[in-house]
Amino acid sequence: MSGHTVPADFCGHMLDLDEDEDLEVFTKNTSLADDSPMPNSPSSMMNQYRLEDDDEEPQLVNTKDIFITVDNPESHVTAIETFIVYRVVTRTTRSEFDSSEYEVQRRYQDFVWLRSRLEENHPTLIVHPLPEKFVMKGMVERFNDDFIETRRKALHRFLNKIAEHPILSYSQHFKVFLTAQELASHKKQGPGFLSRMGETVRAVANSVRGLRSRPEEFTLMLEYVENFSNKVGSMDKVTQRIIKEQREYMEELKQYGSTYTQWAELEEEELTEPLKGVANCMERCSKETEDQLLHLSEVLVPTLHEYVLCAETLKAVMRRRDNIQAEFEAKNEALLTRKVDQEALQEEVDGLADRMEQANIALKGDWSHWQNTMRTDLKSAFISSAEKTVDYYEKCLAVWEAFLMSQREGSSEQTDAA
Repeated sequence: MSGHTVPADFCGHMLDLDEDEDLEVFTKNTSLADDSPMPNSPSSMMNQYRLEDDDEEPQLVNTKDIFITVDNPESHVTAIETFIVYRVVTRTTRSEFDSSEYEVQRRYQDFVWLRSRLEENHPTLIVHPLPEKFVMKGMVERFNDDFIETRRKALHRFLNKIAEHPILSYSQHFKVFLTAQELASHKKQGPGFLSRMGETVRAVANSVRGLRSRPEEFTLMLEYVENFSNKVGSMDKVTQRIIKEQREYMEELKQYGSTYTQWAELEEEELTEPLKGVANCMERCSKETEDQLLHLSEVLVPTLHEYVLCAETLKAVMRRRDNIQAEFEAKNEALLTRKVDQEALQEEVDGLADRMEQANIALKGDWSHWQNTMRTDLKSAFISSAEKTVDYYEKCLAVWEAFLMSQREGSSEQTDAA
């Protein structure tokens, strides 16, 4: 077993939340560095928090040398299928590329091919997940504009995550995906069907056989992944439920405002203006609610769901690592009991020992890379959502304060006149 120590924060950064428990908000010290009080405005507090943390985030811009854009989705209809083709534009300064800019056309199944090749060649590296192929029940209809744009963003993010990876970004398959005008010939070069079936059979046999003893560091990793999967899955579901409820609230506000407007038409002037004022407040607050919902749907929900998929990817990576160890243990056991073909079997065991060591080293290195990326992504999404929530309530508060002020001024004028 490797002498590497287990990071002390495997579970220390886990959000210990149940779906129905309240979230406690922990804030920084409420005074500034010079002991002056923190500004009263919630948005000012959020800006101060963000400015402080921006200095701590890694500066990736200066080291990134592959920049990818996925855009211009176009629908293609054939006699047997309908599919979307995306433009993939790559700009790079890497010397192994023949040009500094490429433009190719790719469909979803091409992205699937790339991810499969990366996993085959790097079984214990964490390859970022793709968006699901089919729309889940209750989501938007397949191939409508919202679905296509959501998928485009996810595919764009997938490629840029690979471009930022210190190992996967140098994959020959990744380079081919970005530069080759057609992929058909490259797709034929992968493992054949029988080879893939053989790998699947061995993986099933190894999983049934199980491990004698998983190293403690990987046991802790798996426990973290299981806990992370439960927490982020719960947060994803709760956020979806909140959006659904807020959308219903927004529709109720619109109907509520309309009722006040109709009521105002029946009253005399003394009550007409207040009723119209309330109707206007309802309308403006419903628009702010719609804007808030849009932000949640475009920022928080995709990030949470992306890491729901990441959790499943991590579980698959852990299974592949376990399968490599199980195969090594089985061959090693056979070496101890078999009397014939000792030399050939010893060579095979030595090869599996090297493969297991390389797999363990790769996973431990990529685990740290993934955790850093995950914390940065989720932190950014949470802060952005908090800022938008503060902005939403401040705007709604301003709407109602303006209404109250107008009514008080009107009452004062009437009193003076009397």
